[in-house]
Amino acid sequence: MFNWHEEARQQWNERAGHWNKGSREMWDSGSRSTVIPFLQRYAAKGAAVLDVGCGDGYGAYKAGQAGYVVCGVDLSENMIEMAKQHEEKGRLTFLQADLAALPFSDEAFDAVMAVNSLEWTAQPLQALEEMRRVLKSGGHACVAILGPTAMPRTNSYRRLYNEPVICNTMMPWEFAKLAAENGFTIIDGQGVYKREVREQHVAGLPAELRQAVSFLWVFMLQKS
Repeated sequence: MFNWHEEARQQWNERAGHWNKGSREMWDSGSRSTVIPFLQRYAAKGAAVLDVGCGDGYGAYKAGQAGYVVCGVDLSENMIEMAKQHEEKGRLTFLQADLAALPFSDEAFDAVMAVNSLEWTAQPLQALEEMRRVLKSGGHACVAILGPTAMPRTNSYRRLYNEPVICNTMMPWEFAKLAAENGFTIIDGQGVYKREVREQHVAGLPAELRQAVSFLWVFMLQKS
């Protein structure tokens, strides 16, 4: 019987080395380079931040460099092994954990960061509820969801042949609705686009249309 979580763990274990080669560029100058500055607008320096789906830990490391106390979790033990090279006592820690069953007490964190992780879980609502549970009342969640131009369903094409595959479960506008219906207020958002899309192409468009041509949409949520 197909086990999404186990298959995801195995696939990310296999991809860890390849992912690590491009991770630094994504966070330093690529599609994720605006995430930490965006978080800094809302989460105060020194805040305790949980990075869910931290991968090789470079994004969590960047958050630590920005002045946050960060804990990164990921389903893949190979990713966590790589992430541990960034560990810094009292400021930056990592552990293997399931997004849908986080090993933390209620309201343990001031902020949560989830970059391209919630949309790759078997049950996004369960993961979102866990994220909300460990977030303090009034705390902020910075969530990045892949948009249509990232071609997130390319690797899941075989689902059309009824084959069991891990696939992206939602688009940005669907996540926005899910979050708003489950204890979060959307207070801000920004798009990341492929180089062919210029700011003048999307300026003035409603959020749904900007999201429709986005590579990545970064939400800022507040726990209601």
